[in-house]
Amino acid sequence: MRMKPNCKFLLGLCSMLALGFLYYSSGRLTLRGWGHKSLYDKQGFLLKLDGKLPLELIYKYGNLSKGACKPGFAAAKMTAIYPKFTKPAPMFLDPNFKQFSKIGDYFPPFGIKSQEKILDILLLATKSYGLGEELDNLSCKRCIIIGNGGILSNKSLGQRIDEFDVVARLNEAPVKGFEKDVGSKTTMRITYPEGAIQKTERYESQSLFVLSAFKALDLRWLQHMVFSQSLRSTEGFWKSVAKHVPREPGDMRILNPYFIQEASFKLIGLPHNNGQMGRGNIPTLGAVAITMALHNCDEVAVAGFGYNMSTPHAPLHYYEKIRMSAIKESWTHNISKEKEFLLKLVKAGVIQDLTGGICSAGC
Repeated sequence: MRMKPNCKFLLGLCSMLALGFLYYSSGRLTLRGWGHKSLYDKQGFLLKLDGKLPLELIYKYGNLSKGACKPGFAAAKMTAIYPKFTKPAPMFLDPNFKQFSKIGDYFPPFGIKSQEKILDILLLATKSYGLGEELDNLSCKRCIIIGNGGILSNKSLGQRIDEFDVVARLNEAPVKGFEKDVGSKTTMRITYPEGAIQKTERYESQSLFVLSAFKALDLRWLQHMVFSQSLRSTEGFWKSVAKHVPREPGDMRILNPYFIQEASFKLIGLPHNNGQMGRGNIPTLGAVAITMALHNCDEVAVAGFGYNMSTPHAPLHYYEKIRMSAIKESWTHNISKEKEFLLKLVKAGVIQDLTGGICSAGC
């Protein structure tokens, strides 16, 4: 039976209307998707940040007595504002470092590619890969990262700092003579060759020496320190370096470079540059140490962080007379983007800032 022309027309019209409706609907759905305001910024952090505990964390930590250490708190808070955060990331490299695939694809400073042989030698010599039996066995660890900022001066925080289980200091910042403000306890000193203390008498009697390797040459330097070999040349370093570290091999560690990688590419959002060190894509040692603590400590605090450029005559560091105005644009760091990252952590209560320098312009 032949279909009449008007029936064909009506059928075709219905088909076109149906297709048009589907096209229009999908377009509206797509546009609605494009116009939807995300809850997260481009780094993956929650846009609306406050120090309030999510409901599930209130149930977990709400009944703890005041002042009690909160197990897993920093990681839980971090995950609440940054869902991509995953906790397992060992503080220091150990003989199983090749199994940690996230660092195997990158050259220093973001990984260990091409450095496997020297790392095997170094780790065989140091033999120790943790904080020490007592600290490793703690069920809840409170850690504080001490920055070197002048904001530490005259705060009398020394006693409070010494109450933390783990006190991490950076580079050559001195303790002796500044105990009232910065404390006297040092669990570890994280540094690199150019930042290491050069006068052996200035080292603490007991602390871990932790290398953060920013270039392959840094591991060669550590090899000389571990085996007490004389350093014949300092070519390749951007300034003078320590010739001797008064520590036994068992007190030396290598910081997991994953923290440099994560801080740079994920948390701060610095240029990837094909995984190579380049302009403005290296986080400061302070940001790296904080990232390390988020993965390995239950509660995290900082002190001595934050540069207030509105006070150019204020001291840059707590231990010298150089002024804030001496800060110049850094080739390797992006201070403004790094401050944005630290502000997020303070606003959300992931970390506690004892000196208030991170929020100096307001949180």
